[in-house]
Amino acid sequence: MGCAGDVAPPASVALDDKPELATIDVETFEVGRQPWPSLVSSQGSLFGDESSVIGAKVAGRVQKVHVEMGDYVQSGDSLMSLDHDEFQLLVEQADAQLQQARSAVGLSPGADVESLRPDNAPPVRQELALWEEAKNNLRRATELRKNNAISQGDVDQATAAERVAAARHASALNSVAEKIALIGVRKAELSLAQQRLKDATIYSPMAGFVRQRFVAPGAYLSVGQPIVELVRTDPLRYRGSVPEKYAQQLAIGQAVELQIESVPDPITVHITRVSPMLDQTSRALTFEAEVENPDHRIRAGLFAEAKVVLDSEAEALVVPTSAIVEFAGTQKVWKVVDGVAQEMEVLTGERRGAKRSILTGLETGDQILVNGQKGKVAVVHNLQTSQAADHAEVAKE
Repeated sequence: MGCAGDVAPPASVALDDKPELATIDVETFEVGRQPWPSLVSSQGSLFGDESSVIGAKVAGRVQKVHVEMGDYVQSGDSLMSLDHDEFQLLVEQADAQLQQARSAVGLSPGADVESLRPDNAPPVRQELALWEEAKNNLRRATELRKNNAISQGDVDQATAAERVAAARHASALNSVAEKIALIGVRKAELSLAQQRLKDATIYSPMAGFVRQRFVAPGAYLSVGQPIVELVRTDPLRYRGSVPEKYAQQLAIGQAVELQIESVPDPITVHITRVSPMLDQTSRALTFEAEVENPDHRIRAGLFAEAKVVLDSEAEALVVPTSAIVEFAGTQKVWKVVDGVAQEMEVLTGERRGAKRSILTGLETGDQILVNGQKGKVAVVHNLQTSQAADHAEVAKE
């Protein structure tokens, strides 16, 4: 009779047997470095290329305003007119005073004042004749005194008369020179009056839109009082800022992709100006980029988001966004190891469209599942995705 302890277990039972893994048909992706330009995001607004408040150059009463808010004006278009009557009278007064000054020195109408010789003016010729007479009288008196024909007192009298005549001749010359100078003053006054008459109509100094008008017909304007505000919208200026840590990487000429509010398609522009210093409050560096706007369809003041390309040659490990599974605050992918899918925790970077950069957790050449939602521990039947096509897709994005 045998013992119960001598009974052996069945040979088919193995204590270290493992369950057989399932097989899944999925697409895989080979991780590799791809073009991934270094970008920094910025937010800002669009400003007019130039904005100017136009003021009155002369005081007067508004006769007519030629523009309204929203009107487009060209450089040289009239904006407003003052009452011209008073300015016209000032021109006529200045012209009459000029003619009076010209007549005082014997200038005929149309004659140039530069052609006038002071010693040829009538008052000067008159005094010159009197001086010549006094000199002749002095000469005769001197000869007569030599012959004792007249007294010394008569000679002294003739000498004094000659000196008075010389002084009157010099005074006449000075008087004519003064009147010639007065002609210049009157000409300047006439030019000033004519300029004031011209300034009674205010013209646009640039092409742009009327943002606001400040006056109405009948109002009295003082010098410098605002009339309208003009803004030039071609080109526009995008003004944004980047954090301090990117300040040294920002440079003129770098590409900027703008997504403007209410404009469906993004616009690529380039940095044209960079502030020489950071804002001391926000610790940010301000920059500008010009936005061509020939048809004026983009309005100043719109909000815009920008992506500044700091390094167009940068690369990164990039995977499809669909390969990443997020759960409980962690990010994972299904990595194929020896033909079997296994979970792998990763740290991701920026997302761009259907792609996302990987910071840690994967290396070049790793195989992952394209669709992480289908992942499980199983043998992978590889349906390899073309990496070359993905390279082209990333570059396009």
